[in-house]
Amino acid sequence: MIRIHNSLTGEKQPLETLAAGEVRMYVCGMTVYDFIHVGHARMMIVFDVVNRYLRHRGYRVTYVQNITDIDDKIIKRAAQNGEPIGALTERFIRAMHEDCAALGVMRPDHEPRATQYLPAIIDMIERLIERGYAYAAPNGDVMYAVAKFEGYGRLSGKHLADLRAGARVEIDEAKRDPLDFVLWKHAKPGEPAWDSPWGKGRPGWHIECSAMSVALLGSHFDIHGGGLDLKFPHHENEIAQTCAATGDRFAEIWMHNGFVNIDNEKMSKSLGNFFTVREVLGKAVRHPDVLRWFVLSSHYRGPINYSLEQLEQADAALGRIMTALRDLPEPAPGAPPPSGYTARFQEAMDDDFNTPEAIAVLQTLTREINSAKDAGEAARAAALGAQLRSLAGVLGVRVTPKEWFSLGTKLVSEEDRKSVAATPLTDTDIARRIEERIAARQAKNWAQADRIRDELARAGVLLEDKPGGRTEWRRA
Repeated sequence: MIRIHNSLTGEKQPLETLAAGEVRMYVCGMTVYDFIHVGHARMMIVFDVVNRYLRHRGYRVTYVQNITDIDDKIIKRAAQNGEPIGALTERFIRAMHEDCAALGVMRPDHEPRATQYLPAIIDMIERLIERGYAYAAPNGDVMYAVAKFEGYGRLSGKHLADLRAGARVEIDEAKRDPLDFVLWKHAKPGEPAWDSPWGKGRPGWHIECSAMSVALLGSHFDIHGGGLDLKFPHHENEIAQTCAATGDRFAEIWMHNGFVNIDNEKMSKSLGNFFTVREVLGKAVRHPDVLRWFVLSSHYRGPINYSLEQLEQADAALGRIMTALRDLPEPAPGAPPPSGYTARFQEAMDDDFNTPEAIAVLQTLTREINSAKDAGEAARAAALGAQLRSLAGVLGVRVTPKEWFSLGTKLVSEEDRKSVAATPLTDTDIARRIEERIAARQAKNWAQADRIRDELARAGVLLEDKPGGRTEWRRA
C-alpha cells in the first residue's frame, strides 16, 4: 500500500482513496507573469512523478493544476511592459507549457484559469458571507473573518494569538481583525474588474484555488499539493475558506515539496537568486532529463541545493545508465523479467514516493547489466536492460542512449575548464586510467570505477563499455 506523508498530521498514512481505485488530486500551479525557474520546475516534476506513479500502480487519476491569470504581480508587470494583461498571461502560459514539455512533465487533466471561474468564486464568497465567515468591508473589499473559523492554523501549526502578536501594526479600517484576508478586491482605476454583488472588482488570490478545486474535484478529495512556501498562508486560508463554505473536509492528504536553495537560501524571484528553466536547459545541461534526475535524486519533502556540480553529478549518473543500455537488444519474446527489482522499486515509491531509493534500484540494475556484459551473458543483459528502461520510464526519464550520445559533452564548471586546460591528459594517461577502471570493475569496486569515469568525463574524455570487458574512449 502507498503511504504518504500528510502535512496536516505530520505523519505518513496509507492512501485510502475516497472512491475505489480513483485518486483526485489538486496542485497549486503558476502565477503567470514570468518564465518558470528551477524552484517551480521542482514542484512540476515532483507532482508529475506522483501522477505517473499513481497511474503506474493502476489508479484512475484526475489531476488538476491551476493557473493564476489575474494577480497584483501580473497587473504590475503588464503595466511595466506596456502590454495588455491578456497578452502577458498568454505569452507566459505558452512559455510554461513549452518548458514543461521539455522537462517531460505531463499536462494535467484540467488546467483551470482563475478568470474562467469567476461565477464559482463569487458563489463561494456569497456562501461565506451567508454563513458568517466573511463580511463586506467599508472600502468595497470582501474580507474573510479568520477568528470565525475554529480550526485556523492546524496545517501550519500556528496559533491566532501568536500571529496577532507578530503582525505589523497598521491602520486598516477595512479589517475587523489584522489577520483577516481579502476575498474580493474592489476595482481600482486602470485595473481589470468584473461585476459582483459588491460592485466591480476581482478575486483575491486564496479564494481562486478553493473555488476551482471544489468545482472540478468536489468538496472532499484525496490529495492537495504544492510548494512548501504555500503552506502558510495560502493553503491555510484555502482550508478555512473551503471548509467554512462547504461544511466538508476538503483535502484528505496535504503534500508539500521542499525548496530549491542557492547557497542555502531559497531560490525565488523576490530574492532575485533564481535560474529560469530556459537558462538551465540552454546552458547547463545536455538534456532536460539531467535536470529531472537532479530533482529526483533528493526526497521531495527536503531541501535541495542547486549548483553546477550537482547537475554534473546528475549528468554522470544518467551517462552511466545510457552507457549500460547502449547497444542492448530487446529481450527474447516471453523471457521472464529479472526478479526482485520491480518489487524493490515499488517498495521505495510506495514509501512516500522515495525517488532516491528508487534511483538506487536503477543504479543497481545498471551495475548488473555491466556485469552481465562482462560475463558474456547477452540474454540476461537484455532482460535487465528492458527492466531498467521500464522503471526509468515510470520516473519520466525519456532520453535514449542513441539520443544521449548524439548530444556531445555537457558544460563543465569554470574551475574544471581551467584544470583541463592546464593539465591535458595524454593518450597514455587515459589508457592507464582505463586499465585502473577495468581492474576496479573486475574487483566489483563500482564506486571506484564510477569515480574514474567521472574524472575522465570532466577532463573531456568519454568512455564506452563494450562486450567482453573492452572499453573504448573518445575526446569530447
